[in-house]
Amino acid sequence: MSDTAKPVPATVPAEAAPRQEPEAVRMLRDALGARVGAADDNRGQWRVVVDRDAILDAVRFLRDRCGYPMLMDVTGLDHYPDAPRFRVVYVLRNFKAREDLVLKVAVPEDDCWVPTVSTIFAGADWLERECYDMFGIQFRGHPDLRRILMPDDFPDHPLRKDFPVQGKMSDREWAEWVISRAQRDEG
Repeated sequence: MSDTAKPVPATVPAEAAPRQEPEAVRMLRDALGARVGAADDNRGQWRVVVDRDAILDAVRFLRDRCGYPMLMDVTGLDHYPDAPRFRVVYVLRNFKAREDLVLKVAVPEDDCWVPTVSTIFAGADWLERECYDMFGIQFRGHPDLRRILMPDDFPDHPLRKDFPVQGKMSDREWAEWVISRAQRDEG
């Protein structure tokens, strides 16, 4: 910096005004009332909490009445040791508005299920199977709820926070377990 140049003072950007809920969230709240909980903006993507018994109505309403024709993702979250422990997260896309809307459903560990949305979005089939496989969350009414990544007789759900990162078996034990099942299937 030259002797004559003055340093430019650092400017702190003014806090962005909180965004208003999108019309779809207001319409969903009007349609489902108290079954729609908190909604918040997370870096430009709206997240809405929905009761478990309202998820089918919410997904169908957003698809049919609000222009969210595509289910982008279904996944789970484990908030162990908090209760309710699990959340199922649905991401719907509105192409015209170029925005996603995230629906979150709380799922207690002792009653670990949500209704399947595969009757509304066929693409949910495999996404729900993966969520079931990794977290153990049941999707009631699913046409083929079975493991998709882990072996059928694998006893655990590896994305649960209480599942050890290193697994429950050594590499040798795991290899022997897999080989024994492969040999059993050949016979």
